[in-house]
Formats: sequence, C-alpha cells, structure tokens
Amino acid sequence: MRIARTASTRLEPMATETFSGTVRRRDLGRIGAPEGAALAVTFDPGARTYWHRHSGGQVIHVVDGVGRVAVRGETAIEIQPGDLVETPPGEEHWHGASPDSPMTHVALSFGETEWLEPVTDE
Repeated sequence: MRIARTASTRLEPMATETFSGTVRRRDLGRIGAPEGAALAVTFDPGARTYWHRHSGGQVIHVVDGVGRVAVRGETAIEIQPGDLVETPPGEEHWHGASPDSPMTHVALSFGETEWLEPVTDE
C-alpha cells in the first residue's frame, strides 16, 4: 500500500494551450500502477478542456456543480455531483463546466495524455 499525502491545497491555473476559459487544478498525487495522475480540477462556467485522449484511459468523479462531457462524434452529456465517467484508453473526448455553472471533478488519468484541438461552441 502507498499513501500519497497532499502537501498543498493551493489551486494552480491550467495551461491555456489545452483549456478554454478559467480552469484551476489541485494535484492529488501520482498513481503508481498503472502509472497516472490524480487531479482535482475546477472549471469556471463555460470553461472546458480541449479534445484529448489518454493512452491508459481516464476516470472522472464529479464532486460539485454541473458539467458536460462528450466523446468525438457524439452529443455532449450533462454530468453532476456523484456521476462517475470512465473513458477507455485512446477515446477522444472533452469535459468541462456547463455554460451557467462551475464544475469540479476528481480526474484519475492513466498513461500519457495527448492534447488535440480546441472544442468549438457548436
């Protein structure tokens, strides 16, 4: 067993080349096997990730607010506190806050993340 203690509760801004709008994260620690990252991510209303995929998949747990998530070629789906979203390895997707509400989720991302193009409002 390994316990990762979070040394800081400080929110860090996310990179503007992979997110639109104001998005902040709190690093929750590294995951050993499979290798990955655990992040608490807060999106301001309307903020979202770019299209991306994770080589080992991703699990998102919504803890506050209302958000949206979509797989490439499909309609966005509303997500809310308590929802658990699993994306399999290599699936292109995006996630973020709804236009009228902030949203916070805990994301467990495995393997490498490949960032793609911005998501359009359409």
